[in-house]
Amino acid sequence: MKRMSLCVTMLFLMAVFSAPVSAKVIMNLGWQTSDDSAYGEMVTIFSDLVDEYTHGEVVVKRRCCGQVGGEEDAFKSLQIGIVDGFIITMNNVSPHYPLMDVFVLPYIFNGLEHASQVLEGPIGDRFRDDLYKKTGVFLLSYNAVEPRDMYNTKRPINSMDDLKGLKIRVPKNKIMIKTFQAFGAEPVPLAWSEMSTALQTGTVEGGDNGTFVIKSQKFFDLAKNLTVLDHFTSFSPLFCSKRFIGKLSSEQRDAVIKAGREAGRIHRANMLKEIEACRTYLAAHGMKLTRPDRTPFIKAARILQDEILTTRSDKFREIVKEIRASSNSEHDA
Repeated sequence: MKRMSLCVTMLFLMAVFSAPVSAKVIMNLGWQTSDDSAYGEMVTIFSDLVDEYTHGEVVVKRRCCGQVGGEEDAFKSLQIGIVDGFIITMNNVSPHYPLMDVFVLPYIFNGLEHASQVLEGPIGDRFRDDLYKKTGVFLLSYNAVEPRDMYNTKRPINSMDDLKGLKIRVPKNKIMIKTFQAFGAEPVPLAWSEMSTALQTGTVEGGDNGTFVIKSQKFFDLAKNLTVLDHFTSFSPLFCSKRFIGKLSSEQRDAVIKAGREAGRIHRANMLKEIEACRTYLAAHGMKLTRPDRTPFIKAARILQDEILTTRSDKFREIVKEIRASSNSEHDA
């Protein structure tokens, strides 16, 4: 009898300890810059909020420095579902979702505050919904907005004439290529992963990136001329795959979406306050900073905008019209 009681007890204990335990959901979140970059700061804010709002049920794993691939292929990987999440610069999304080029247009925004207003308002919400509908990729956060500052190894840029003939690395984005052509430079389409080597070998003589990327990648060691034009207002959204979203309960999904939106707002506010300090840092590390008169650049950009609009969809033209109208309203106010 005792033997039977012992067996029953053992079976009970085995049943208890082998019962399924609620497993944590892992989100492998990738980005291509270093862990201590602005992207890394965004991931820290996001992962902390995800932990708080899901009570530890969803865990964000940091995959910096291209561990799970590069930006050029990341969006497709999200569509296929082999990547959970990735931070992708907007121009690298355009080949997969052409409407993103609206935001790539030079001088489309009347400053960083205007860009934030557009992205966090009705235009940004409709854009987010359409992107998911068309691609199956979810945009969790637009993240910080920042200017792309220009740098080169040859000479200070004080006017558009100084750009003539300069071999400037550009992402493989048609609008960005045409923009530098309109500015008189010689654009060289090149993958981001090749940039440092190309700059050192002279394959290219310069490029443009977000101010914080220039700092985190230490381009001040390679190029001594920094130019502030505010020609592109850049942002790098945090995306996640439909497959990852499908792993979450409805409560977890709501919590992750809430964390993404809130992290983006916090990160944007932090970065807006630090841009000029970052430029000062670059100047202190040997870069000669110039701020040319933007008037001729804006004029060239507007001509290019109008030319591009003739080749794009009605929806593309409609969004540009709305952004221009909101810019005028903000200016009048």
